[in-house]
Amino acid sequence: MDGTLLTSIAAAERVWGAWARSHGLDPIAFLPTMHGKRAIDTIRRLDLPGVDAEIEAEKITKAETDDVQGVAAIAGAAEFLDALPLDRWAIVTSASKKLAQRRLEAAGLTIPRIIVTGEDVAVGKPDPQCFLLAARQLGFSAANCLVFEDVEAGVKAGQAAGADVVVVTAAGHDLNLPANPIINDYREVVPVLSADGLLSISYT
Repeated sequence: MDGTLLTSIAAAERVWGAWARSHGLDPIAFLPTMHGKRAIDTIRRLDLPGVDAEIEAEKITKAETDDVQGVAAIAGAAEFLDALPLDRWAIVTSASKKLAQRRLEAAGLTIPRIIVTGEDVAVGKPDPQCFLLAARQLGFSAANCLVFEDVEAGVKAGQAAGADVVVVTAAGHDLNLPANPIINDYREVVPVLSADGLLSISYT
């Protein structure tokens, strides 16, 4: 969702930057490490003395839910989603469900029938269980799904699940993944549903 369908970097980095400074961290060094991962995993990985990761993650989620200034759809994303059959796509995000819905609404994007969030899995990206869960809920094997991702943790999770992965570069993350197809936004990709029900993506 974040970085693949909508742009929320400014809002996320405002919240996380303030949090980092309040805990004596250098935001410039810290911020690139938190994208695409669950808040609780990011905080636990820091192993800060005296910090309760669950409490801090809840604070972060609330602050991010309150701050949606600058959240906007990536070019062409709304039209792309509207062209997909509702029962054939899902959002898989490290955000909470409340935050995901808040950002989707702020960006003016369709909320899908299936949203798998960081709250639905025991381990977040790059572990593949989030994508495996979404595939099961859609009724397909992950090998028959296409994942759109913008950060390394998400790409690794999609690949580990057995899916093909398209890298979306609109958010500006510096990734070196030449083996994956790359799109900047959705203005040149079109969903195509064949007569036998096969859903594919056409590059125009």
